[in-house]
Amino acid sequence: MRDIATPTRTKEILKKYGFSFKKSLGQNFLIDLNILSKIVAAAELTKEKGVLEIGPGIGALTEQLSRQAGQVVAIEIDQRLLPILKDTLSSYPHTEVIHGDVLKMDVKLLIKEKFKEQKKVSVVANLPYYVTSAILMKLLEERLPLENIVVMVQKEVAERISASPGSKAYGALTVLAQFYAEAEIITVVPHSVFIPQPNVDSAVLRLRIRERPAVEVVSEAIFYRVVKASFAQRRKTLSNNLMNNLFGKDKKEKMLQVLKEAGIDPARRGETLSIEEFARLSNIIAHAFEGQ
Repeated sequence: MRDIATPTRTKEILKKYGFSFKKSLGQNFLIDLNILSKIVAAAELTKEKGVLEIGPGIGALTEQLSRQAGQVVAIEIDQRLLPILKDTLSSYPHTEVIHGDVLKMDVKLLIKEKFKEQKKVSVVANLPYYVTSAILMKLLEERLPLENIVVMVQKEVAERISASPGSKAYGALTVLAQFYAEAEIITVVPHSVFIPQPNVDSAVLRLRIRERPAVEVVSEAIFYRVVKASFAQRRKTLSNNLMNNLFGKDKKEKMLQVLKEAGIDPARRGETLSIEEFARLSNIIAHAFEGQ
């Protein structure tokens, strides 16, 4: 069987079904088998493992996953692609396509129902740029029983998620992602290997899900709020951001006391704090506001 992910085969399929791309859905189909093999290898699949794919398109990645995994379930939001996928994936009876929006789905229940015989499950996907962060945070925050999340994302987003404290790319998304997972860029992907070509390069990002979060926090909700508040305005100091976005201007003294207790200089900026410092700060804040 001829692979889908070549320029010739992809164009044949698109022409056969008269398919036109929807900009609003961020559709860019990969036409490079070498990149696909790197994605599949990064997911560390076996026949005992399952894969949840988000946005299969015409099935280029799906067919490669189906050759390695024991069960593949793909979620596709664009109803026009369903008959194409039925055709291109007809040789893989252990692969199922579900029509829906992953952001509105109970993914934990889906995994429980669809992967009863698989020892481990990973999410593998070529994510649309416009919903990358929302999808990743849903997958992480819902504490899904996943081994890996391997995704093609905008290069800039991959750099942000895998960044270190003190770097320009380091931000709220970095801290929240690394709270749940170990992040690693597998490879950079030029924009020229997609149809249609996006304006920017992409990267394959692997998130190895931690057995337990990187740091212990009293309240994950407060940890999120502290992290997000700390990066609200990057050029402002930590004390300014916390005062304007968390404590309120009438609680400046309390905020300064909390920072002192955490051993953090109020003049520092959010991007200089390690995940351990954010945890310490959020735990002190959680106790400071207990019962209020």
